[in-house]
Amino acid sequence: MQNVTQQDGQSADIISENIEKLKELFPDAFTEDGVNFDVLRQLLGDAEVLDEGEEKYGLNWHGKKASRQIALTPSTGTLRPCPDQSVEWKKTNNILVEGDNLEVLKILQRSYAGKVKMIYIDPPYNTGKEFIYPDKFKDNLGTYLAYTGQKNDQGVALSSNTETSGRFHTKWLNMMYPRMKVARNLLRDDGVLFVSIDEHEARNLIPILIEIFGESNFISQVCVHSNPRGRQSEAIATSHEYVLVFAKNADALTLFGQGLSEKQLTDYKHKDENGNVYRLRGLRHRGNESRRVDRPEMFFPLYVDPNTGG
Repeated sequence: MQNVTQQDGQSADIISENIEKLKELFPDAFTEDGVNFDVLRQLLGDAEVLDEGEEKYGLNWHGKKASRQIALTPSTGTLRPCPDQSVEWKKTNNILVEGDNLEVLKILQRSYAGKVKMIYIDPPYNTGKEFIYPDKFKDNLGTYLAYTGQKNDQGVALSSNTETSGRFHTKWLNMMYPRMKVARNLLRDDGVLFVSIDEHEARNLIPILIEIFGESNFISQVCVHSNPRGRQSEAIATSHEYVLVFAKNADALTLFGQGLSEKQLTDYKHKDENGNVYRLRGLRHRGNESRRVDRPEMFFPLYVDPNTGG
């Protein structure tokens, strides 16, 4: 008979396991201080949760609670096929869905929840120019139909989001929050979300994505050089934008880099004991003004003892 050790006799930590399971399902219900039970109650369907009195770390704005509720409200819309407007309807495996993206994302949950490998979202940038936002969410699909001219706008209030608006950031965040919530529901365990954004709202979008996906699933904020000439500005002409990358579960995510070209591979002529190829390069500066005559004040010789290699 084997001796019973303390580890063998220790029961499973059910509480910790339950907390981890909840964190996987509802990462936005967890803060640095632990579980936010008010948020958890709302995510479980309690729409009458009172506002928190205690201050906590995170991004808050007017309408955030309503935005979370919008994400939980099921859509009553239906996708209708358009064979006459499609190309090779019976052969293709691709689907193009046209409509309000929040309603479409909700509808897709019925068949694709937890099945999507990658989602890329290019939302409207909050630049202070014309940005249409529905102030009422009683009928999201109706709002979309009114805006696109498919339905009259009786009873639907639309307003433009300008820099003079007191809710300049609030309106944009209220538009984005439920869409990010539903997008996470669509991703499978090893899925990944990419969101294009500029400097106007990147600082606000990152905290709400961390809240929705969990800080451990933040992969990167990629800087994209998109305009070499620079955009017109009163101060600094920006030449870049950002792509925010979040995983559904960072531990399950695998990202593959781009392979080397045939020309690049010709430089890797050496191989180590493990079969990995590598190349040799001289220890010197390369590129523009890399010669000694170009930058004489930046030339530093290295002295090596040929006998000791030191």
